[in-house]
Amino acid sequence: MTTPPDAPRPTQATAFSFDALRRAPDVEAPDLVAVDATDRLLLDEAAAALATAGPGEVVVVGDRYGALTLGAVALHGATGVRVHQDELTGELALAANAERAGLVTPSSTDALFTQLPFTPDLVRGARVILLQLPRSLDALDDVAALVAAHAAPDVVLLAGGRVKHMTPAMNGVLGRHFAELQARLARQKSRVLVATGPRRPDDDATATAGDTRWGTPARHHDADLDLVVCAYPGAFAGARVDLGTRALAPFVERAVPDAASAVDLGCGTGVLATLLARTHPGAQVLATDVSAAAAASAHATAAANGVADRVTVRRDHGLASVPDASVDLVVLNPPFHTGAAVHTGIARHLFAEAGRALRPGGELWAVWNSHLQYRPVLERLVGPTRQVHRNPTFTVTASRRA
Repeated sequence: MTTPPDAPRPTQATAFSFDALRRAPDVEAPDLVAVDATDRLLLDEAAAALATAGPGEVVVVGDRYGALTLGAVALHGATGVRVHQDELTGELALAANAERAGLVTPSSTDALFTQLPFTPDLVRGARVILLQLPRSLDALDDVAALVAAHAAPDVVLLAGGRVKHMTPAMNGVLGRHFAELQARLARQKSRVLVATGPRRPDDDATATAGDTRWGTPARHHDADLDLVVCAYPGAFAGARVDLGTRALAPFVERAVPDAASAVDLGCGTGVLATLLARTHPGAQVLATDVSAAAAASAHATAAANGVADRVTVRRDHGLASVPDASVDLVVLNPPFHTGAAVHTGIARHLFAEAGRALRPGGELWAVWNSHLQYRPVLERLVGPTRQVHRNPTFTVTASRRA
């Protein structure tokens, strides 16, 4: 749904406050915020560019909970904003925050912003791009290549991040795709990089479209697991097997061997889902993750290992689309952080989701950092829990649904 050219532009008078933004359905806590200094600085630095952008000429990439999108709409009059958020929780938070701010209603017929997948249509003809800098250089290269190849020739890319997470290598990545790069003054420990003069893929040898997310994922054969891992830019751990997954992998075959239904919850690149399909030939396997890059990677991993016919991949918030008491087995390597903050809230949410979705007698097999001592939490949220393996770094447990 797009905004027609004659649609009214919001003005400074629009009742909008950053303080009203929420992270929900993502984890919320006093020390976890929905808007940070980078969001505010990006919008301030982009003010002049946003003032001259027409309908549909503004794109936001990596907006965590809607601050950039809604700020561009409510404070700078942008309309028809195209948005890509990798995580489903970010999409849901943006929609909820927009409705709470009165910028959209359930009966709206015109969209001030539109969610789009990461394809050329996201940026085609765009003149202003607002980007929350990803931590992954591959993901940054992916965005920069897409913008340089398909945005308007006079596009301005404004990329912001926390200074402590920014590196000179980011300048190099942007420099491969843009002729000019300027680092603006830092404010409240955040900084904005401004890139202009996109190098089209056929302009010179330094401009490369690369293996972008609409193309071929990175691939790596893991000799220990005899498994091909595929990863699109931004997927956790890339095309390698992370240490937690590697700790759980040897025990997957022992987990509920007669399971007819199994879930890899928070699947990442789909390593555990693929192992489940291999070791449980009678099971239909579901792989879920909030991340679009992870879901695409998991699908590619299953296909590369010949089990795509028995692995369904779904972008989901936990197991929101899975009915209660419907699953025999869940395997889980939960994250121990949200964004850059270490927090156990996501793991607890996923434990509770597994407990809800498991049939009586079904089991959750999980791996977690040993110092976190999750066993009492698993006993409460799932059921009786036994230790399968433990070393100083990781603990593997099996929890049976009562």
